[in-house]
Amino acid sequence: MVSVIPRSGRRLGAGLMAVAVVGFVLVLVVSAVVAPPISKAPTTNSSEKTVVGVQSTTTDGRIAVLDAEGEPVWDFGRADSYHDVSRLPNGSVLASFMARGDDDCGPYDSPCARTGVRIIDPDPDPHVVFEWSFPVRTSGDSEVHDAEFLPSGELLIADMDRERVFTLAPNGTKTWQWNASDFYDPPPDPTRTDWLHINDVDRIGENRYLVSVRNAHQLLVIERGKGVVEVINENGDTSVLNYQHNPQWLSNDAVLVADSENDRVVELHRNESTGRWKTAWQARGAGGINFDWPRDADRLPNGNTLVTDSRNNRVVELNESGAMVWSARVPTVPYEADRDPGEYPAGDPSDSNGIVGSGTTKLPVFSYLLDSARHVVSLPYWLAGWHLAVGVVASLTFLIGLWLFVRESEKTVA
Repeated sequence: MVSVIPRSGRRLGAGLMAVAVVGFVLVLVVSAVVAPPISKAPTTNSSEKTVVGVQSTTTDGRIAVLDAEGEPVWDFGRADSYHDVSRLPNGSVLASFMARGDDDCGPYDSPCARTGVRIIDPDPDPHVVFEWSFPVRTSGDSEVHDAEFLPSGELLIADMDRERVFTLAPNGTKTWQWNASDFYDPPPDPTRTDWLHINDVDRIGENRYLVSVRNAHQLLVIERGKGVVEVINENGDTSVLNYQHNPQWLSNDAVLVADSENDRVVELHRNESTGRWKTAWQARGAGGINFDWPRDADRLPNGNTLVTDSRNNRVVELNESGAMVWSARVPTVPYEADRDPGEYPAGDPSDSNGIVGSGTTKLPVFSYLLDSARHVVSLPYWLAGWHLAVGVVASLTFLIGLWLFVRESEKTVA
């Protein structure tokens, strides 16, 4: 005999399932609606352009040149990822890149990835006018992450694959090279592991270069003919620098760094008496949105700071007090941005001390899972670790409701 009257357990189960689904969807909808806007137009007219290197989470890396409104002037792809980008005086863009699917693989199996530098001319349509590259064993953590022209006409290049910094003459001949194995204890083959992850090099003086060694949480000053002459964060303290990117030398006593895994931009000053580098200014967010894995920060000539906020898919400009004055949405996973006329000459060091932007208190497990997911797929910038926690609670509530519903449904069959 089948009961025609629903038991209370079925009603409770159905109610729990409905509350779980509706409640979780409502939380997501409200979060999206009340989230602050990610783009902000400038308050003054400007002809300055911003060039952005987009790494991507798939195979659609690109270069995007934005106008003062944050709208694209032109873009260019034809690579799995782009990293450092800089506009040249003639309007072309110098960019480091990685592209898979090449047949010119040297010692490696075909097809393979190649990494190196390109110059893209936007006129009449964006196209490559120069390329220098070499094959790599793997497309992951093996890229040329940074390149810039020296006054001599040479290219200064940071190579993550072989963990080195070198200069390249216009004819493609290496004219100087510094190997990280001269300073750090190397593994048997650096190309088989993400050993140091050298991700940036800047000329900061005659034959003096600032180098970011991400996995050591250190910045090095290297002189040609001498080697390493200074180490910033010598003990690798991750509260000072934590898997940093794209430092900018502001003066002999100040450096600005995208302190990526600490989700902040930090300005370090050298203590004149001790010689140690300490935090003088830091920004943890802008426009009501906390930074999430920022990977570039440039002090502009006007004193503002341009930040590439990678997982939030935006480039944002903030003033010294932390107020957002400009922002543009740039999907997917932008790596680095330069505002005309370029990263250097840099603006002045900050005169103020303290923290601007609110920062985020992360849930130990859920925030880690969310950060890991953002390495693979683009997610809404407003999605936080607590959303995942609510999702887990909603899922458990739904499963309990489903169990009650099924159990009572089976009991109705006599």
